[in-house]
Amino acid sequence: MSDTAILSSFDHYTTFSYGGRTLTFRTCDGLERYTEVLTWDNGYLEVLAKYKQRSEPIEEYIDLIPILEGLFMDKESFLNPIKKVRIQYA
Repeated sequence: MSDTAILSSFDHYTTFSYGGRTLTFRTCDGLERYTEVLTWDNGYLEVLAKYKQRSEPIEEYIDLIPILEGLFMDKESFLNPIKKVRIQYA
């Protein structure tokens, strides 16, 4: 299994995929796309995101821990193998 997770978005949703599992959660209506992953810290992401209302990308923060806890997933076993996150769009 790879040590890289995939971050993406579509419509009003963000997806985070790793190990055959995909977390999908609602995001802001104005989000066009993620442009860069700045930091990955075992469940916490700092990314640059492009919004319709702005000409330049801005910093966004995504905390996966509450999402995993809400799904009753074992956060350690899901997150610990992930060493990096990359953005991918079709």
